[in-house]
Amino acid sequence: MTDLAPAPTERAARSIKNPRLPQYAPLIALVVAVAASALLGLTLGWGVIPIGIVAAIFYLIGLTTWSRIIENARAATDRLVTSLVWVSLTIALIPLVSLLWKVIDEGKGALNGKFLTYSMRNVIGEPGGIYHAIMGTLLITLAAAVISVPIGLLAAVYLVEYGAHSQLARWIRFLVDVMTGIPSIVAGLFAYALFSLIVGPGTQFGIGGGVALSILMIPIVVRSSEEMLKLVPADLREASYALGVPKWKTILKVVIPTAMAGIITGVTLAIARVIGETAPLLIICGATDSVNLNLFHGQMASLPVFIYGSYTQPGSNPEILKQMAWGAALILILIVMALNILARVLGKLFSPKTGH
Repeated sequence: MTDLAPAPTERAARSIKNPRLPQYAPLIALVVAVAASALLGLTLGWGVIPIGIVAAIFYLIGLTTWSRIIENARAATDRLVTSLVWVSLTIALIPLVSLLWKVIDEGKGALNGKFLTYSMRNVIGEPGGIYHAIMGTLLITLAAAVISVPIGLLAAVYLVEYGAHSQLARWIRFLVDVMTGIPSIVAGLFAYALFSLIVGPGTQFGIGGGVALSILMIPIVVRSSEEMLKLVPADLREASYALGVPKWKTILKVVIPTAMAGIITGVTLAIARVIGETAPLLIICGATDSVNLNLFHGQMASLPVFIYGSYTQPGSNPEILKQMAWGAALILILIVMALNILARVLGKLFSPKTGH
């Protein structure tokens, strides 16, 4: 029987012939690049950003050249591409980290029990709370989800299971793509015009905000659900049909449960997309300092509108209201984060279980 594994002496000769950089070589290159860039920047009076850019260039050139000298051209190309990926990831994370740091730094001082449980009604000369805005945001977003999720999911089911390549399906996809690019203020104006015709001019209430946000949510839900339904293997459908299960029941019991994790993720992304919208809510919901839990009567506050009003119309207490605006922004980010965590948990719970 022939032994295909190379002998120890052969492996040793091969490692000597093609030497490799140590595992900590990228770290060494990074430290040297940062030190050289910092020294050059301090000498020339640069800021942090130019020093970081030059350090990235030094790192890419230095590690690639080192690899080309010690290893070979293929290994150098591989290290260059890998380094470019890491540099791109770092550049993408910088705005996110700086934004979170700024919001946390500015808003943490406003967080306390009163801030989360009191409203701004009859508040004079002292900090109030954002309870009315939190409840308004949750109720309006819930109304938008109740409207958009069934419509979006049923539209996706038609596009995948019934319409397929029909002319109507192509038109629906085209209109969904157009709706994806609609400015949010247009959705607010549409909802305002619609309820002005139904109820009367100047009408402002929470359900109007739910309708406006649902217009922005529906195309995201349709597109994400459609892609998830397409990923369901055709074998599952055919096996269900072979057992005599009707199509509607196959969709309800096989297709949708299989794609449920992805559908929940798409819905969460849609909610995260609209929960921070200001313009449509400012038009159709208005602004109030009181707690209003009735979606069908009266103006309703929301976190984005509260943040906007606190910064543009701080009144006689600009410092207090601006700090409250940062605190409301922090709460809004925490709500979006909680929704994403909930979506991941629900996705794991509803994802199909595989056996061995």
